[in-house]
Amino acid sequence: METFLETDRLILRRFADSDADNLFVLHNDPDVMRFLNGGKPTPREVVENETLPAFISSGFFAAIEKGTGEFIGWFHLRPPRGGADDEPELGYRLRKESWGRGYGTEGSLALIDKAFAELGATRVFAQTMAVNRGSRRVMEKCGLRYVRTFFEDWPDVIDGSDQGEVEYELREADWRKPS
Repeated sequence: METFLETDRLILRRFADSDADNLFVLHNDPDVMRFLNGGKPTPREVVENETLPAFISSGFFAAIEKGTGEFIGWFHLRPPRGGADDEPELGYRLRKESWGRGYGTEGSLALIDKAFAELGATRVFAQTMAVNRGSRRVMEKCGLRYVRTFFEDWPDVIDGSDQGEVEYELREADWRKPS
């Protein structure tokens, strides 16, 4: 399987059909899915027939811990539907066992660097629920800055959705500035 990107501790590679079990487990952890669907289970058929094929055909990458070879989650870097190619969205979802170990920041920083240095991005952005402090902290550690709070109409109301979604961004000119 071709490596898309490598960091000190991670290998990010394209998804394959063989990732179905890992993705099913990840997307059925209620703590992992808390800020996405309220922690509801995702049927295996949905993972195999919808989620995994979409991940294989787009900018999603399986995150593998180098030291153990374990699947720890995924990252994505891709323009949103109808969005500009030079403004990709950054996203990530990690197994609970991997939280608090810096993997979200490490993988995100590597993708941000690739977006600006190699892929011609002018802006990288990320979004999460306003109450998702862990995800917001990763964005901040990666140099993304708060842009706005907005409200979406979701079919299912989940705890904290009344506080809205937040968007963070990093512009290419700010990425180039020395720290």
